[in-house]
Amino acid sequence: MKTIGLLGGMSWESSIEYYRIINEEIKHRLGGTYSAKIIMNSVNFHEIEVLQHNSEWEQLTNLMIEESKKLELAGADFLVICTNTMHKMANELQKNLSIPLLHIADATAKLVKDKDIQEIGLLGTKFTMEEEFYKGRLENMHKLNVILPNLDERNEIHRIIYDELVLGTINYQSKEIYKDAISNLEKNGAQGVILGCTEIGLLIKPSDTNLPTFDTTFIHSIAAVDMALEGYVL
Repeated sequence: MKTIGLLGGMSWESSIEYYRIINEEIKHRLGGTYSAKIIMNSVNFHEIEVLQHNSEWEQLTNLMIEESKKLELAGADFLVICTNTMHKMANELQKNLSIPLLHIADATAKLVKDKDIQEIGLLGTKFTMEEEFYKGRLENMHKLNVILPNLDERNEIHRIIYDELVLGTINYQSKEIYKDAISNLEKNGAQGVILGCTEIGLLIKPSDTNLPTFDTTFIHSIAAVDMALEGYVL
């Protein structure tokens, strides 16, 4: 079994979910007392969040490289970044590591295409929804047609993530804002919706919408299990 390197703490609310889902899936597949081999490096999200909103992306890239190398040196066989937004520097991280990086957008796009969906809605931070590192990867590398909420909706979705979800606050009114945004995505042709922030799955459940939902936390975690068990024989 390969050792999974989790770069977490962005926020710790979703990092807990990664640890839980991965271990539950290992137990489901292997049974008994089996659990995952995991090394986690959990960063201080306050430092990350301040740099994000000050657009200090070069400093963030250097920080992420430094923290990822700690996992590599500790013995991780591959890297899982437990957040969508910080995949903004995924290419630079991979250049500086000798272990592979399991990209959250690639794992998600594969499942979307397996469901024969071409028109896909995307929710997440404004960085994830609007910038090319994520939306562009889905469109250019995976040939999906990405549909975004309107600007006012994007602003509210972003605000709720940073003011509520990363703090563990689940608010009924915020759930309704997200549900309305998803409904509008459906009206604009979306056949499904990517929950492209690792905390959104704490707020939005499959029963909240008629559209298929793609919870990136769950998808990424299952992909990590797949990679950890490649070639593993009981």
